[in-house]
Amino acid sequence: GKEQAVLSHIKRFAEARGLPWAEDAVGNLVVRRPGSGGGEGALAVLLQGHLDMVCQKNTDVAHDFETDPIRFRIDGGWLHATGTTLGADNGVGVAAALAVLEQGPEAMLPPVEALFTVDEETGLTGAYGLDGTIVTATHLLNLDTEEFGSVYIGCAGGGDSMLTLGAPRNLVPAECDALLKVSVRGLMGGHSGVDIHEGRGNALVM
Repeated sequence: GKEQAVLSHIKRFAEARGLPWAEDAVGNLVVRRPGSGGGEGALAVLLQGHLDMVCQKNTDVAHDFETDPIRFRIDGGWLHATGTTLGADNGVGVAAALAVLEQGPEAMLPPVEALFTVDEETGLTGAYGLDGTIVTATHLLNLDTEEFGSVYIGCAGGGDSMLTLGAPRNLVPAECDALLKVSVRGLMGGHSGVDIHEGRGNALVM
């Protein structure tokens, strides 16, 4: 729900290149690039990625995601963030779409519509609220990928579940004169969609 700065950036990006854009009521943005290099008459292709990211930082890092830039570093040819999440989900898809949009007129490309959706991480509300009239393409490539170099045809879909667990609590005995705070740190992070089978440490379990 805090994508306004990056939305404004993409609008400026489009206007600087003479590319028209449209925005729907929930904030999804589409930028259109005409076909070029012989692809003018091809069917339009929609490139889609989401603008929001999971904002997490290490406990020993002072970082405000609303005002501070991500501190990048290159390690072994890969781009990393220092002390925070990188935002590659789905910054890599957004960057790929922008790279296509700024190709020169000699590039052989079909008409392209780049759709940037909002609020994916907290419930896909941008996609759910999409006003379909702002896009015309009938072929879509979703750029929110899990594996580099792989293309998936179709989608397993998704759903929401509500789970309620009892959490009994006991009063601290009056004779207790010390409280302890226990922290588990240094575990390797990951994504439940692709790393859940790795057997990595879980602070909730440990």
